[in-house]
Amino acid sequence: MNFHQLIDIASWLFLAYGMIMSFGYIFSSVFSLIELKDYKRRYNFKDEIGLLQSAHLPKISLLAPAYNEEANVIENVKSLLTLDYPAYEIIIINDGSSDDTLAKLVQHFDLYLDKDLQFKHVPSKNIKGLYVSKNKAYKNLKVVDKFNGGKSDALNSGINSSKHDIICCIDVDCILERDALLKLIKPFLNNTKKVIASGGIIRVANSCVVEDGRITEVCLPKSFVARAQILEYFRAFLMGRMAWSRVDGLLLISGAFGMFDKATVIEAGGYNHETVGEDMELLVRMRRLMRKKNVPYKVGFVPDPLCWTEVPQTWKILYRQRNRWTRGTIETLSIHKKMIFNPKYGILGLLSTPYWVFFEWLAPIIEFFGILFFLFLFIFGQINWSVFFIFFGVVYSFSILFSITALFFEEFTFQQYKKPQDMLKLLGTAMLEPLIYHPFVMWSAVRGNIDLLMGKDSWGKMTRTGFGKPSAQK
Repeated sequence: MNFHQLIDIASWLFLAYGMIMSFGYIFSSVFSLIELKDYKRRYNFKDEIGLLQSAHLPKISLLAPAYNEEANVIENVKSLLTLDYPAYEIIIINDGSSDDTLAKLVQHFDLYLDKDLQFKHVPSKNIKGLYVSKNKAYKNLKVVDKFNGGKSDALNSGINSSKHDIICCIDVDCILERDALLKLIKPFLNNTKKVIASGGIIRVANSCVVEDGRITEVCLPKSFVARAQILEYFRAFLMGRMAWSRVDGLLLISGAFGMFDKATVIEAGGYNHETVGEDMELLVRMRRLMRKKNVPYKVGFVPDPLCWTEVPQTWKILYRQRNRWTRGTIETLSIHKKMIFNPKYGILGLLSTPYWVFFEWLAPIIEFFGILFFLFLFIFGQINWSVFFIFFGVVYSFSILFSITALFFEEFTFQQYKKPQDMLKLLGTAMLEPLIYHPFVMWSAVRGNIDLLMGKDSWGKMTRTGFGKPSAQK
């Protein structure tokens, strides 16, 4: 086999991989559109007032780990206290913060140390104290102060402190819509199968106006990095996860906002301390448990914009986040490698896990080697430039078309960005994203693989600007 034959084989392999991935995106668009239309037909005209008046809704324990969240913590707790739901408790878990997170909570909500017991359902570090409020307006608020152990340990401590059968785990830097719990609980109601989890859409809150813990005006972020993440979230949630939900192959419910059956979580062993991708790993483990027990079950997904979060506004923080996401994905797939191509797990084994291996984990690596392959051909003068520009034009056009489709899905469903100039800015962002944002995210993922091989297991510091404040970062 000569040099030119090797080049031809490599070129065809890269082309075949790209075509398979493109067809996957097309099919996900079709399935997600079907699921969105079905959801709108079932729920668009239903009124949540009836649910609010119901005495039979499950009680919910809302768990929110907090580590150095002084910028947002008061606004976010206010948001949680005003949710439209008849019976729920809020548990803020202060995971050994080194800033004034606990002090701000104690002062603002008039907290004092309580002697309430914590049961060790799942492994977690010991707590320093448990706080409740003297003010009856905050009677459903509880703050757990504990030694630092990471997000997984904090959530486990929250599970041990919770009183209700349904737990809802959120990031404390998130703001929920008032009816978020009412909508996220729907999959748990009147279902013939046991519902073990339910997830919802995450939206970008950067530059939005926040008053008293509520999004009062949806604004487009000023920074390109944040706007690119809006498109990314549209694609991931409105198209990707809706499609996986349609075929019952969902492997991930965002750690920013997810609801779980507490008994199943405890039986599965709680959150795993050994991975930085604890949200994905827990859901996969719960699904394996249900398969092992031969219990018919369901994982629900709600496409309404229920949760708003502050995304990274600088390349540095974005790099840390995507590096960590990559490591968490690899760790989860490694822990549950027996599922991959295993017909015993149905859609999960034959479709979901192989997809995550080849098109989530390996995609950045293959793309990186594709760039190296192009540089190799360029150095040795082996590039057919007419073919290259045709191929580049097709890939670039497809990327933009996929983002435009995601924008269409947003307009078709919930229309959060109502100003015409906002949509034009997002279209402009879609034009630049494949050339600037995507290569950076790809490199962050490649470095995530390298860091995992080097034994890195830290989260990386995530700094926040704070809600309702103008961003100084461009």
